[in-house]
Amino acid sequence: MASLSCLAANSGLSGIGARKLTFETQSRSGSKRESRERRGKGSVSVRNEAGTNVNVDDKHTSLRSGNDQLEITRVINGMWQTSGGWGRIERDAAVDAMMRHVDAGFTTFDMADHYGPAEDLYGLFINKVRRERGDELATGIRGLTKWVPSPVKMTRGVVEAAIDRSRKRMDVNTLDMLQFHWWDYSNRGYLDALKHMADLKEEGKIKTLALTNFDTKRLGIILDNGIPIVSNQVQHSLVDMRPQQNMSELCQRTGVKLITYGTVMGGLLSNKWLDVNVNVPFMGPKLDTPSLGKYKRMVDAWGGWSLFQELLRTCDKIGRKHGVPISTVAVRYILDQPCVGGSMIGVRLGLSEHLRDSQAIFNIRLDDDDRQSIGRVTSKGKNLMNVIGDCGDEYRG
Repeated sequence: MASLSCLAANSGLSGIGARKLTFETQSRSGSKRESRERRGKGSVSVRNEAGTNVNVDDKHTSLRSGNDQLEITRVINGMWQTSGGWGRIERDAAVDAMMRHVDAGFTTFDMADHYGPAEDLYGLFINKVRRERGDELATGIRGLTKWVPSPVKMTRGVVEAAIDRSRKRMDVNTLDMLQFHWWDYSNRGYLDALKHMADLKEEGKIKTLALTNFDTKRLGIILDNGIPIVSNQVQHSLVDMRPQQNMSELCQRTGVKLITYGTVMGGLLSNKWLDVNVNVPFMGPKLDTPSLGKYKRMVDAWGGWSLFQELLRTCDKIGRKHGVPISTVAVRYILDQPCVGGSMIGVRLGLSEHLRDSQAIFNIRLDDDDRQSIGRVTSKGKNLMNVIGDCGDEYRG
């Protein structure tokens, strides 16, 4: 059994501390693919196999489980980059940038308890919105956060203290969504934690429960225990199509949606890296952020830099056809995959913005020729399910 070791530099989890990860070869079977829920513009109503009607327009989706429901934008502002490694975040500039994203229609923010000042920035921002724009706008903004605890005994007190800490930092009475991560599946305390979260949800401290980086087997166990999960946040890109195997099949049956991160691979899936030879020192851009380092290792595991350049050239050709950059093509392709509710794009608040490119995601439709062109390249790469394992396995081992 071959293995590939690397250091977790990002995923939204490395703020907990560096962990040695092992990508072990595992045999996994593929699964059937669902037809796409949306074709063309406008709004449609979809009935999934779980019997749930979901009203969808291209810019928004409704995440549901039983009576729980949360509408989010399908392009989500990812705040991982506030955790350090991308440049100094200045508080007032960051809050102003968050307001610009809302004004551009991107009203959903994703953060975590360990993303540096992310939850505190959200609290300052939502307070500014209420004060300057009114409650009507504030109630349409979504703050999705994560809890990534050490695997200690999950008592109600431990769980409630973490939730209350996030509520205080984010300046909200109720968390729109709490996404839960667990490091060690051999410790089944994750079920205890989730059952306490479900109780606290019923008491009004959380609107919706979700997961991050759980694999298909554990997602199934959690659902079988009656925990009302609306989504699972997983790595998903043109290079990493693991969620469209076992995970997608389960999601189709149960109505759980996927929220994707790493969709532009920390910026690697962009025109900036087209025709760049990373093996030539001091030439071109540098792999100088935690995300770029992590996703370069994913490229190496998938098929190497030469094949990745072929993928960039293919996406560039498609992008020029539609008048959009490579990154827009990459996100549109993933949003069109079965069970994908939304995709995150990292925001370097106050440092740089890509609002126009993000808006263009909803102005293009990839046709069959586009999808086939991408498929011809991606089929040459390794199936990362066989290299790494199922979704989230890169953080366990």
